[in-house]
Amino acid sequence: MRLPYGVDVGIPSVARMYDSLLGGRDNYPADRAACEELLRHVPSMRELALNNREFLRRVVHVLAAKYGIRQFIDHGSGLPTLDNVHEIAQRVDPSSRVVYIDNDPIVRAIGGVLLASNENTAVLQADMRDTDEIFASEPVERLIDRNEPVAALFVSVLHCIPDRDRPTELIARVADRLPDGSMMVVCQLVSDSAQIRDAVSRFMDEQTQGHWGRVREKKDVAGFCAPLDVIQPGLVEVSTWQPRHDDVPTQLSWEWEEYGGVGFVRR
Repeated sequence: MRLPYGVDVGIPSVARMYDSLLGGRDNYPADRAACEELLRHVPSMRELALNNREFLRRVVHVLAAKYGIRQFIDHGSGLPTLDNVHEIAQRVDPSSRVVYIDNDPIVRAIGGVLLASNENTAVLQADMRDTDEIFASEPVERLIDRNEPVAALFVSVLHCIPDRDRPTELIARVADRLPDGSMMVVCQLVSDSAQIRDAVSRFMDEQTQGHWGRVREKKDVAGFCAPLDVIQPGLVEVSTWQPRHDDVPTQLSWEWEEYGGVGFVRR
């Protein structure tokens, strides 16, 4: 089955699988079936996804309320869901501006409709690896002031990038483009078990027909964050990053985890 904008929904996508795990409606039988199979490998997947979404909410609020960030570039944003980046940031300051980046045409179609009435937000259909294209794009040129701090978000997306595409260099390229005082959020799926890393990476690569990188180790995430002065509490499992009492419960099993943190771009 193909949608009008050319997407074969018989092939699972990471964005739609994530939407399914969060209880969203913009997913298809292939996405849901892939999630059910993934849950057999890693039973904690649903709780991990919920905790990751709560981390995104917390971190955007902290960046806006505590650090005064008013500009956000969300790489690999996925499908819109409850409490998106612009909604959180604009509750702190309605003038906050957000550019969402995703290469999934469904994200562009749905996000574009939902954000059409919000002049301080935009959705750009682009590959998050194409730093030059992103920073030269009309939405970024229009919404992002290069003289003011920006928060660049890479939340639960770097595991979609294979090693051959050099995710460490991607983070460094984006860091180099950001103004003084800018910050970055970096996290991805990690596991201490080589068996889990290999099994899930192989499964996701097969399901998405190559639109996957790999589950990594904590040391890999530390390498991604080399251009950053990481703020407290450092690099951690994300449910423990400045938690609030109303957050969703910690996942019950630890086959893998979402690991990362937040930092200022080092100059």
